[in-house]
Amino acid sequence: MSEIKFPYQYIAIEGNIGAGKTTLCKMLEVDFNCRLILEQFTDNPFLPYFYENQERYAFPVELFFMTERHKQLQENLAQFSLFQEFILADYFFLKTLLFAKNNLNEEENRLFQRLFNILNSTFPKPELLVYLHRSVDNLLQNIKQRGRAYEQDIKAEYLNGIQNTYFEYFRTERKLPILIIDVDQIDFLKDEKHYKMIVEALSKTYAPGMHHLSFVV
Repeated sequence: MSEIKFPYQYIAIEGNIGAGKTTLCKMLEVDFNCRLILEQFTDNPFLPYFYENQERYAFPVELFFMTERHKQLQENLAQFSLFQEFILADYFFLKTLLFAKNNLNEEENRLFQRLFNILNSTFPKPELLVYLHRSVDNLLQNIKQRGRAYEQDIKAEYLNGIQNTYFEYFRTERKLPILIIDVDQIDFLKDEKHYKMIVEALSKTYAPGMHHLSFVV
């Protein structure tokens, strides 16, 4: 697939917990000359406690995520190599605000937004935002299969809340092309045909706003 070129210098792959965004990013890195940015979520010391007691640990877990994402993106976006064709990340910085909106109470969220706006003001946005959409049942199955102990008690209601927060944002974003790919019926990890269909979709240009893609297989 080396003959395929992506018309973007910065692509972010997003999705709910268990959607497969990191898996897809790693596959794309193998086939294309890109700088890969993967979120280091396992470094967050508050995360296991958050899944046990969300109300108590929501603010420190989101604050840690925000500062770490900011540091990682700042370092990588400033060091773009002329020998790499584009940057690929398995998250975008605004994810920080979306998760905080879902997890924090009103007063915490108001303070968090002020901090976020300060950090976000200097960041370039991705030229294409890709969202891998799966049903909540599918997400829960993936979460169970990958076996991270601290994720096993995640509830369907929590995943629904995250999904709704993403789509609320998508409906209001007017400047950024957003490609929503329904991956419930495909297996891009095991089926090369399915993977190639996603690659082909990423090679196209999209106008700002929301675009939805489903595959018939």
